[in-house]
Amino acid sequence: MRSLNLRWLMAAVLALTVLPAAAEQFINILTGGTSGIYYPLGIGLSNVWGKALPDAKISVQATKASVENLNLLEAGRGEAALTLGDSLSLAWAGDKDAGYEKPLHDLRGISAMHANYVQIVARADSGIRTLADIKGKRVSVGAAKSGTELNARAVFAAAGLKYSDFSKVEYLPYKQSADLLQNRQIDVTLQSAGLGNPALRDLANSVDVVFIPIPPEVIAKIGDKAYADGVIPANTYKGQDADVPVAKIENFLVTRKGVSEDTVYRMTKAMYENLDQLVAAHAAAKSIKLDNAIAGMPIPLHPGAEKYYREAGLIKK
Repeated sequence: MRSLNLRWLMAAVLALTVLPAAAEQFINILTGGTSGIYYPLGIGLSNVWGKALPDAKISVQATKASVENLNLLEAGRGEAALTLGDSLSLAWAGDKDAGYEKPLHDLRGISAMHANYVQIVARADSGIRTLADIKGKRVSVGAAKSGTELNARAVFAAAGLKYSDFSKVEYLPYKQSADLLQNRQIDVTLQSAGLGNPALRDLANSVDVVFIPIPPEVIAKIGDKAYADGVIPANTYKGQDADVPVAKIENFLVTRKGVSEDTVYRMTKAMYENLDQLVAAHAAAKSIKLDNAIAGMPIPLHPGAEKYYREAGLIKK
């Protein structure tokens, strides 16, 4: 009887014991403004990863994009982020002028994504047709120390222009800049974004605009291999009936080394097995190709992404 009571007592204690719950997994995707392309791509990634990682709590955060994203990621306040390639290189180097107080060496690469195009827009009735015509005008260059603003600094400097050459410089995101241009409160907006950027598309649908060419010789003077010759194809926007030469910069999807190998492996695999869902989120995703996944990656790959690329034959064993 005594033995039976002891066994009953032990069973009761075990039944009342609360086992510690498994730590909840969070994946916060750092994107950009809601009127840009990073944000809808982030939504697309969240849908894909939600199915591949059903036990994870996935969120999408609107931000000022590249520079803020990388600082947040390094601080552990996100698990994935979209960024421009030049911003990523500057983050790894710890360039203080670009907005990084120290080298961000916890960053790890997942994949090359789509390209950004430096799109400089003016009203068609402004008389502005070249980079030189922008001197003395009111210009919006993107949020201060954002990826767009870093691109603006580089392009204008290569064209022999300084911010002090403009009558006014606004540091505003895509939609606000487009609204000011439409209302004649600024003369030019520079937006570094994928083709078909919603803010520029809506602007071109509302007023007649022109896209200012960035000639190859200006791009060459930037002196950064992240910048390449690009083209806005004719009819990308309403009223834009000819190709426009511009600078383009590759975008990257990145994470940090504290995110587990298995998680990043599943994230990478799910993205490449569901690219159609990213294209549905935004047409810019059409240019995401597995063959190009690690081309130009300026930081080390995350082991989870590397594992997937080895399985896919992109990295030879």
